[in-house]
Formats: sequence, C-alpha cells, structure tokens
Amino acid sequence: MKAIKPLITLSLVLAAASSFAQQAPQEWKYKTRQLERAEVDKLLANPEKLLVVDVRRPDELTAKGSFPVYLNVQAKEVEQNLAFIPKDRVILTVSNHAHRAGAVGDLLASKGYKVAGATGSEDYEAQGGKISRVAPPPARPVAQAAPQ
Repeated sequence: MKAIKPLITLSLVLAAASSFAQQAPQEWKYKTRQLERAEVDKLLANPEKLLVVDVRRPDELTAKGSFPVYLNVQAKEVEQNLAFIPKDRVILTVSNHAHRAGAVGDLLASKGYKVAGATGSEDYEAQGGKISRVAPPPARPVAQAAPQ
C-alpha cells in the first residue's frame, strides 16, 4: 500500500503536466501578423475597406461565433476559391486561435491579397471583444412516403 501511494501521486502529477502542456499556446510561425483586439477593432471600424475571411468549419462557427459579417471559406478550400475573394479590400483572417488564419493569411498574401493580419475569435472574445453567435437553421422534417 505504501508503494502504491507514491505511484498514484506521480501519475496525477504527470497527467496534470500533460494537460498543461496541451493547453500551452502554440508558437506563431506565420508571416501574417497575429492581431490583438485593439488592432481588430480598428479594422472593424472601417467595414467598407475590410473583408473578414473566417476559415473555420460551419460547426465551429455556430459553436464559437464570429464577427458580425464574414466570408466563410474553410482553410482547406481557400486556394480553390480564390476567384471569389475580392482583392480590393484589406483582409482579416479568422479561426479559433488564429493559427489556421495565419496560414491562410500567408497563402493570400503570396497570391497578391492585402492581408492586415489574423485573429482568433476565441482570443478576441477573451480580450473583451464582442463575437456574434448565429443559431443553425432548424432541421427540415423528413417527408414520409405515401403508403402504397
């Protein structure tokens, strides 16, 4: 019994350390700047010059929310849909914690787009910014086949 107690304590300490390591912020490795709330707010103050490109999946948008107006193109589909992204506006890319947004910002900049930076909607909200949440549409009832 005395030998088991230190093993349990050690396993709890290792589990806590592992959990903390998983939550540590990732290193920023993108050329696109990661923007803080004040910088994002400054961009949002001029909506006629801005295009917010949210690169998350639709389920993430409904679960986490986004900015009031945005173009949603999933990160993996951006390159195939460049023709639909206007080049006459400054672009703010958005994901949960800005890493996918940073990668997409780098891609867009390499294709000649004016990218102001990347932000995470969860980071922006944690810094006191207001995020809009949209409820998904209700499921459509399934039509039943008529009996024959």
